[in-house]
Amino acid sequence: MRHDTHTQRILDLVSQKGMLRPGELDTIGAPRVVLTRMTANGLLEKAGRGIYRLPGNQGSEHESLATIATKVPQAVFCLLTALQFHELTTQLPRQVWIAMPRGSHTPKIDYPPVKMVQFAGEAYSEGVEIVERDQVELRVYCVAKTIADCFKHRNKIGIDVALEALKDSRAKNKASADDLWRFAKICRVANVMRPYLEVVE
Repeated sequence: MRHDTHTQRILDLVSQKGMLRPGELDTIGAPRVVLTRMTANGLLEKAGRGIYRLPGNQGSEHESLATIATKVPQAVFCLLTALQFHELTTQLPRQVWIAMPRGSHTPKIDYPPVKMVQFAGEAYSEGVEIVERDQVELRVYCVAKTIADCFKHRNKIGIDVALEALKDSRAKNKASADDLWRFAKICRVANVMRPYLEVVE
């Protein structure tokens, strides 16, 4: 019976915090082996090294974005993270992608893992949407800007991801051709995107 109590306490703790580190079990007097067993039984999933969360928890995804937004207010979520935010990709990024002004240092954040790209001028400042989640303002690039960024950074994320997002955004009417074209120019990828834009018109 004691194991069930531990399990319940751990589930309560994870629900409350969104993430759990093994060290936090000491506060509720639960042995770490319970985590291993709960993960094996599918009650928890490993979100990173030494970090556990509830499986398929959408909340935790926004929580990790909220953590970054709070610690690094000038970060703008971009590329794969923005695609996921706008529901335009089947990819689940292992890192949270953020854009920072040119010359910024990579923020020191233990969790979630962050991948930083540096943008200058309008490429950084244009197309930022502010979305509030859990009382935290998240700065995310709009769909058209995100797609232009994906083409610009196609070597990092793959041209197939950029194309999938472009097709998807047009099919779901999430970005107009005019917007896509405007951001293609701002991100200096108009020549790269032109043939693809003509195809999906």
